[in-house]
Amino acid sequence: MKRPTIADIAREAGVSKGAVSYALNGRPGVSPATRERILAVAGRLNFHADSNARALAGAQARVVGLTLQRPPSTLGVEPFFMELISGLELELSRHSYALLLQMVAGRDEELAFYERWHSEARVDGVLVCDVRTGDPRVAALEALGLPAIVIGPPDASGSLPCVWSDDAQSMEEAVQYLAALGHRRVARVGGIAEFAHTAIRTAAFTGVCDRLGLADAVTVAADYSGESGARATRRLLSRDDRPTAIIYDNDIMAVAGLSVAHELGVAVPGQLSIVAWDDSPVCRLLHPPLTALTRDIGAYGVRAAHLLLAAIAGDPVASTRGEPAHLSPRGSTARLIP
Repeated sequence: MKRPTIADIAREAGVSKGAVSYALNGRPGVSPATRERILAVAGRLNFHADSNARALAGAQARVVGLTLQRPPSTLGVEPFFMELISGLELELSRHSYALLLQMVAGRDEELAFYERWHSEARVDGVLVCDVRTGDPRVAALEALGLPAIVIGPPDASGSLPCVWSDDAQSMEEAVQYLAALGHRRVARVGGIAEFAHTAIRTAAFTGVCDRLGLADAVTVAADYSGESGARATRRLLSRDDRPTAIIYDNDIMAVAGLSVAHELGVAVPGQLSIVAWDDSPVCRLLHPPLTALTRDIGAYGVRAAHLLLAAIAGDPVASTRGEPAHLSPRGSTARLIP
């Protein structure tokens, strides 16, 4: 079948081709009723505007891009991204924008997508996650001039606005709480070391442990997966001076750590206290329920999408600091009995 054109839509809807162009590109010039009729005809004819033609016309794609350098299976088990995407979708859909999610294998592939999206006008802006110190994606987006919001700390965001929370403050709150319960051997199972927010958490953990005199504090690097969290926990609990408390950089690793503790016969919280970062519903369904650092991740996504839409509209946008994660004590932590 011949690919439908704007002329076909105009004929079916009984309007001019100019009216069709205005309606499809979200521009003023047609009444709401006419716009709705045109869009209905376009949908019935399965019309898709050519991206190159849209670029030449200067039309907005009404699409926001998000790339993630993680295996697709991550999204099925990582509550953080599911809640973040839920918040992004909530705000974007209110303004008739779509989210284009692209999983990539590495940095070069991600940069290639930015170049392609920009040259073909496929997206109006992008969101950047898992930012690293000196991240080449930041410099590339600055050079392209493509509106972008970083979901991460300002120190790694260059000139790009960012949405962030003070992870150092949250880490200090967690360590101080465990120290108040009498724990002197506190360990941490961290996330991917290259990520800027991981480095901030590591520095904060080391700093507060030194200040409180927790000499045996140690961080073991992992990658946020349950498998890596389990391996790290086995290493820690196999030590002669095994920790009496462990902080995990996400809830998936904490759940795996709890399972390993049960496997090794280490009682939680009697012999080991566990704190999870990012309080997903699963934390409250376990036995014992996990103490967690809680924040509204959905609201984080809403805020990031709001800032990006403002940047796309050409409005001045400044970096925004959200409420940091705060401790929600539950059954996986307890006072250490000598």
